[in-house]
Amino acid sequence: MNLKLIAPELFVTKPHDLWAKRWLLLTAGDFKAAKFNTMTVAWGSFGTMWSLPFAMVVVRPSRYTYEFMEQYDSFTLAALPEKHRPAMQLLGTRSGRDGDKIAAAKLTPVASGTVDAPSFAEAELVLECRKMYRDRMDPKGFIRDAVAANYPGKRDYHAIYFGEILAIRGVAAYAGR
Repeated sequence: MNLKLIAPELFVTKPHDLWAKRWLLLTAGDFKAAKFNTMTVAWGSFGTMWSLPFAMVVVRPSRYTYEFMEQYDSFTLAALPEKHRPAMQLLGTRSGRDGDKIAAAKLTPVASGTVDAPSFAEAELVLECRKMYRDRMDPKGFIRDAVAANYPGKRDYHAIYFGEILAIRGVAAYAGR
C-alpha cells in the first residue's frame, strides 16, 4: 500500500476499535538481519507520556515475540485491511518457534523507515516505535478481580512496553486535517 507520513498530532483513529476489534500486528527484531517475529495484539494504548507520543503494548513472557521485545530496541504496530483477518488470526494463535508463520499467513515483511523492526507491505497503518520503558505487571497492583482473572494457572503476567512513536505511516483515513 502507498502509505503517507502522518504527524502524531494529526493521527486519527478509534483506539478501542483498532485494538479490540480490528487488532494490530506487533513486530520486534531486525529486518536486515532477518531476525524478527510478529504476533497479533488486542490490548494496548496510544497517547502522550513524558511529553512524547507513545504506544503501549503488553506481551506475555511465554510468547516468542517476548524474546525479540527484550533483545531489540524497536517495534512496529501495523493495522491490516479486513481482508487479512485470517492472517491476523493465524499470527495470534501460532508460535514463530514452530515454523514460519508469516509465510503461512502470506504476508510480506518490509523494512521500516526509522526503526530496525519490520512492518508489512499489506499494512494500511504502521507505527514505528523505539522502546522507552519496560516493566512487568505486578499482581499486587490489581484492584479488580476481573483483571486478575486474565491470569489463571501459570500466572503468565505481561511485560509492559512503552514505545516512543517515531513515525506514523498510513492511508488517508488515519490522517486528520
